[in-house]
Amino acid sequence: MKIRVGLGSCGMAAGGNKVMECIQQELRSRNLDIPVEPTGCIGLCFFEPLVDVIDGDDVYTYGNVTPEIIPKIIESHVIGKKPLDEFIVSTSFEPYPILKSQVRIALKNCGRINPEDIDDYIKNGGYEALKKVLTSMTPEEVIEEIKISGLRGRGGAGFPTWFKWDAARKASGDIKYVVCNADEGDPGAFMDRSILEGDPHAVLEGMAIAAYAIGAKEGYIYVRAEYPLAIKRLEIAIEQARNRNLLGNNILNTNFSFDIKLKKGAGAFVCGEETALIASIEGERGMPRLKPPFPAQSGLWGRPTNINNVETYANVPWIIANGGKAFASLGTEKSKGTKVFALAGKIKRGGLVEVPMGMSLREVIYNIGGGIKDDKAFKAVQMGGPSGGCIPADLIDTPVDYESITKTGAIMGSGGMIVMDETTCMVDIARFFLEFTCKESCGKCTYCRVGTRRMLEILDRICNGEGRDGDLELLEELAVSVKDGSLCGLGQTAPNPVLTTLRYFKDEYIAHIRDKKCPAKQCKALITYSILPEKCTGCGLCARKCPTKAITGERLKPHVIDQSKCTKCGTCMNVCRFGAVNVE
Repeated sequence: MKIRVGLGSCGMAAGGNKVMECIQQELRSRNLDIPVEPTGCIGLCFFEPLVDVIDGDDVYTYGNVTPEIIPKIIESHVIGKKPLDEFIVSTSFEPYPILKSQVRIALKNCGRINPEDIDDYIKNGGYEALKKVLTSMTPEEVIEEIKISGLRGRGGAGFPTWFKWDAARKASGDIKYVVCNADEGDPGAFMDRSILEGDPHAVLEGMAIAAYAIGAKEGYIYVRAEYPLAIKRLEIAIEQARNRNLLGNNILNTNFSFDIKLKKGAGAFVCGEETALIASIEGERGMPRLKPPFPAQSGLWGRPTNINNVETYANVPWIIANGGKAFASLGTEKSKGTKVFALAGKIKRGGLVEVPMGMSLREVIYNIGGGIKDDKAFKAVQMGGPSGGCIPADLIDTPVDYESITKTGAIMGSGGMIVMDETTCMVDIARFFLEFTCKESCGKCTYCRVGTRRMLEILDRICNGEGRDGDLELLEELAVSVKDGSLCGLGQTAPNPVLTTLRYFKDEYIAHIRDKKCPAKQCKALITYSILPEKCTGCGLCARKCPTKAITGERLKPHVIDQSKCTKCGTCMNVCRFGAVNVE
């Protein structure tokens, strides 16, 4: 018997460390010699902390575990062999419904192995793909297998992976590099972090296979410094791989040598752009460079360099082990395989999922994500982060593949899905994402540096009730200019949230400008709180709780709100038990 505790970032944030300590303490007090191991995120973030009790081939997963129920689990299940059904959320023989809908390739080990134990990875077929390529495949055959698979870069652009590898291999020069882009900066995205925390060896193995294919001896993982757990587990994995001769000189007693270094990024969103990332590794300020030349010809220190993101590399060992055709059998004609998505926002079951390309947004949001919180109406989903766009409710049956998502005006991006309901103001959402990209602009080109600032000023004005005729036309004109005139992908895609909300939710912009109203009732400057006399009992609770003393009235008689004092904080609405506070 063995016990696993979900200790990805989500599990730790929910109290997983304390749960693990309690389990260890409980076992010691009963003199039970049962191993307790950490594991990464399996994707059921809404059930964290998660605890697995593993008995032979059977795995019982307990959800929302607290220190108080641990003695019950130990007494009944571990000692008495009677699982506590009331706390079990999933089992290996009857998985939680959303796990059934998934096809897990990049996430196949996440939440199922100890990410700090290389033996656990090897027991599950780890490093067999690397052994296969080093002993029975030429570099050209490796690239051909990746070509057959149809794997496209999972970082956002969807560029064919084999083409990058082939270009780097054919580039002249004895020194070449492999780089993993782990600079995941989109708000609401945590796919790469979860893979690094839950299955770091898959990324190392994928990078080693890429290095063999292009002829590189050195690699870098560029990871955000804000990911301390991912960094810790990568450091452990790299050291373990070196000790097993899976990194370093003459790997597995062959002529192939390859090693990996970590480079911690300072959190600049623009460093997700490959040439800015290269500049940062070189010790320069993270600013994009003109292309061509592309990194495959002249990248890190002017040498041929292959750059893919975490999820892309994590797919590679499975493809080599199972064959490119097996991967290509999943997905659509032009978008092969699976894709990992981070579900966030107004969704019941937020977390991490991996599904075949081509599944509809409806299936992902409702069948897997459980639908909208509090059963409110679905309004839109933001895909592609600040570089993406908002897809409205009437396009919810759009297949999730590169071409279909691009047609909506959004982009696949790295895989973030932020779900919005009827209470979301689309003008404010556009402002939120534009404010992010405006702050993250490196400032190198005028269109991005100044153009996004001018667009943000217009959106601020509209949300503050100061919008005027001609703002929408000017906003669209600026958006097109910024897209066309910016140097790198950050500026070229920064207007997407504005353009898609203008395209699908123009009526909300018009309401803000002409009617001075926010239909979603979110923009403070455009809403007014009042008390409905027919519902107010005069209990005085709202008056006592109001932080600015804006509510007055006699006891047991209807109260009123002094608009000159009201800060529109919403406290009165939150505390009123009779629905007497109205907002419009």
